Amino acid sequence: METVQFVGASAILREIEQEILCTSSSDAKVLITGESGVGKEIVARSIHQRSRRSHLPLVTINCSGVPDSLLESELFGHVRGSFTDAYRDRRGWLEQADGGTIFLDEVGEMSLRMQALLLRFLENGEIQRVGSERVTSTVDVRVIAATNRNLLSQVAGKNFREDLYYRLNVIHVAIPALRERKDDVGPLMAHFFRMYSKQYRVTEPTISDEAWQQLYAYHWPGNVRELKNVAERLVIRSRTGVITPGDLPREISGVSAQPVSAAPVKRTADLLLERMSINGESFWSAVYEPFMARDITRDDLRAVISRGLDRTRGNYKALVVSFNLELDDYKRFLNFLRKYQCHMPFQQFRAARVRLTDDAAPTEERVAANR
Repeated sequence: METVQFVGASAILREIEQEILCTSSSDAKVLITGESGVGKEIVARSIHQRSRRSHLPLVTINCSGVPDSLLESELFGHVRGSFTDAYRDRRGWLEQADGGTIFLDEVGEMSLRMQALLLRFLENGEIQRVGSERVTSTVDVRVIAATNRNLLSQVAGKNFREDLYYRLNVIHVAIPALRERKDDVGPLMAHFFRMYSKQYRVTEPTISDEAWQQLYAYHWPGNVRELKNVAERLVIRSRTGVITPGDLPREISGVSAQPVSAAPVKRTADLLLERMSINGESFWSAVYEPFMARDITRDDLRAVISRGLDRTRGNYKALVVSFNLELDDYKRFLNFLRKYQCHMPFQQFRAARVRLTDDAAPTEERVAANR
């Protein structure tokens, strides 16, 4: 496994490194929180590599990327004949990680049923495969979980079990967004420039002072993952060897070189809608791809769909057109929304428009009567 390298100059990053060193000396469960793209998986890998379990497996699971119907089988395994296509017994990820570490990424996306199964495992380490009537084995696994959600808010909303939250949150490592540690932008960009220049066998470009000002002024909604993608793009497209403001992506070059606090930052949903309505991008590139790459959250996706339906008065076919998709994509689009619980009843958007009209009519009548 490649050794994890922390890149940055901020005091916050140094504090996180110290927290990792302390955490690695124990087998305590760890909860890592932070926005998408801040580097939660890197922190989990670093904890594992510095622990006594480093010579044993680190198994990573994206809980939001596996449908709930399959997640139980993937975690706990199954026995032959337990469901269609179960032709043989199969060990789950927890058994495969025995002696090592399991990293549950996006644990906040688990259903309540899966949360209950995970809680039972955390209490005794026992594995009962799907379709089995007895405990199959007991394993010794260190659990590291991560989420971009506020789990306490999820607990208050009855969407996350309180007992599971406190079981996972033995040690809490919070990773701030990149916009809160701007001192790391320069070292990170230099690191990725070196990496991609070597990978593509090109001369490493330099960055003009004006371009640096815009890079530091940008609020980086996609955090380190977004910065990494931008660095790769700049290395590939560099022609003169010097990056100027004109070489930067439009979302960055359009930012004035001022502190972020000088103007309100647009919400992610607004930026995504602008990319489709103004820039003409399709839903698949503007929204689908960053969602599948975990650059945006399910809440961001729901916000985009909700605002789009508000514009089309709940008409999903009109929404497909407004998102620059072909009508042939209609079924694929709806299946995607249903899979990730982002398909919303169209009636609520039509009802809202009707109520607005009904409320406005008496007001107009009163104005006319007073003339």
